[in-house]
Amino acid sequence: MSDDAVDRARDGLWSLLGDRPARVGTPSARARATRDEPDYRVEELVLDLNGIEPVPALLIRPPRGDGPWPAVLYNHSHGGRYTVGKRELVEGAPYLQPEPYAAALARAGFAVLAIDHWCFGERYHPADPPEATEMRLMLRMLHRGQVPWGMMVHDSLRAFDWLCAQPGIDARRVGTLGLSMGSTMAWWSAALDPRLAACVDLCCLTDLHAFDEGEVMHAPTWYVPGLLKHWTTARINALIAPRPHLSLAGTRDPLTPVVGLDRIDAELRAVYAAHGAPDAWRLMRFDVEHVETPEMRRASIDFLTRHLAAG
Repeated sequence: MSDDAVDRARDGLWSLLGDRPARVGTPSARARATRDEPDYRVEELVLDLNGIEPVPALLIRPPRGDGPWPAVLYNHSHGGRYTVGKRELVEGAPYLQPEPYAAALARAGFAVLAIDHWCFGERYHPADPPEATEMRLMLRMLHRGQVPWGMMVHDSLRAFDWLCAQPGIDARRVGTLGLSMGSTMAWWSAALDPRLAACVDLCCLTDLHAFDEGEVMHAPTWYVPGLLKHWTTARINALIAPRPHLSLAGTRDPLTPVVGLDRIDAELRAVYAAHGAPDAWRLMRFDVEHVETPEMRRASIDFLTRHLAAG
């Protein structure tokens, strides 16, 4: 596919994501607090990413030196853990390895940014039951011509815009990482912004057509009107090529049907081969459900280090 064709495809994908705020200039930020942990420094921030509501964020910096560091845009999971959001980066989650990613990535020499997405962390506005907050947000956005997933992707990429402009960050060496909802955000973000230099997704490379035929459902905010009329998961992920992309999946995970993994893997192998970069795409499968294993953690850190830290 020519560069012009790829640009047109990205424009077409963006067009399904509803009305969004303009993405111009560098977002502003307000510092709230800074603290030092054994393996990293934490900066608590509030970012202006959308002009609608402030977006709390955490920036992790390695404990020594001034950079320039490679960086990771960390995408938190869903898991019904509405009050957690960005804190997953420093606190972890039951389905992640015991050591939070903040320490693991900082020790490997990365700076890391995580934001609270709509309905999560400090952006969670309680309702009863908790899921009602997410549904209420979705319905209000749809009435305004907005697509919730599009607004979430917008915030992620505006956070990326801000990160790239920060002192000590090497904007040429920024990748994205996440598990579950964070995994989906990682591959959507990398597909839509070619400046993201690498992508690692864990436990949610969901083939949308195979998934649509099953009984399990994603959270409502992940759905994009009309998406399956024009796109497949493989076609979206093909927009990442030839940039390095590692996908880690559980063969017993209901969110990643094996038949769908087979389909995506075959298509992306062909796409990356056509780009002359067959080794830049890798799908690793594990005999687990929706969890990160020690092997997955090692593979994630090794992949990011190989493709970003030494760049």
